[in-house]
Amino acid sequence: MKISGFTIIRNAIINDYPIVEAITSILPVVDEMLVSVGLSDDDTLGLIRSIASDKIRIVESEWDMSLREGGKVLAVETDKALKKISPDADWAFYIQGDEAVHEKYHQAIIDSCARHLDDERVEGLLFDYVHFYGTYDYIGDSRKWYRREIRIIRNEKKPKAQPISAYRDAQGFRRGNQKLNVMHSGAAVYHYGWVKSPAQMKTKMKNVSRFWNEGEAWDKILESEDFFNYEEFDSLTHFKGSHPSVMESRIARQSWKVELDTSKKKFKLKDALLYWYEKRTGRRLFEFRNYRLL
Repeated sequence: MKISGFTIIRNAIINDYPIVEAITSILPVVDEMLVSVGLSDDDTLGLIRSIASDKIRIVESEWDMSLREGGKVLAVETDKALKKISPDADWAFYIQGDEAVHEKYHQAIIDSCARHLDDERVEGLLFDYVHFYGTYDYIGDSRKWYRREIRIIRNEKKPKAQPISAYRDAQGFRRGNQKLNVMHSGAAVYHYGWVKSPAQMKTKMKNVSRFWNEGEAWDKILESEDFFNYEEFDSLTHFKGSHPSVMESRIARQSWKVELDTSKKKFKLKDALLYWYEKRTGRRLFEFRNYRLL
């Protein structure tokens, strides 16, 4: 069995993406790691080249910024990277530049890939998500945060008429408009996209939000204050677990302090009722699922 990892990245230094941590967090699981580096305004290419691993294979790409609307360029670049993994790979493990996988899940992921290797009904593997917010101590626990997404897909040796490809802004994958049939991987992805200093967070938003915003919406973001207000949340809780070991150095370098009151809940009545129901039953009613769980 062969597992190929792949990711895309651009302007990692300017936007302070934990891309090195993302890549190294799955290196023990994959047999190769394809990193597609977009033409950047910083030394992202040098940063990726500094990772000491013979599993890493770097390709360079120039992003078509005319495809920004709806984050389409992210899906296009993800698909380009997927096509460049080794053709003999059985599974393709996708990770984004602000994600990481805890080492406690490595064996579960390998076992899950092996267990479903010969069952071609299984087109992908699903991961739970832990979304950090503000600092490494808080996680979002409301419906605004997606609970699960596909991160491993089958690398089809005989592609069907409609191949598996990135969906929308590459949050997940589909076959055309058809949701993939998946099994759970037994693992989780830790998402750190909302953990930065208030100033760095605002800089990142101004740099990348144009992938989704144009016109007046974009102008409003540019004209906003230079510090992100982390008080604008609906519900948070304290994180009580451990972080992936690859994140330890980054966490130790945290130079900002944000104190958030997790007892405050800012819901409309409907969302408050749905939140209350989910916390008591473990079920999320009316949840959007970008997959079909077998």
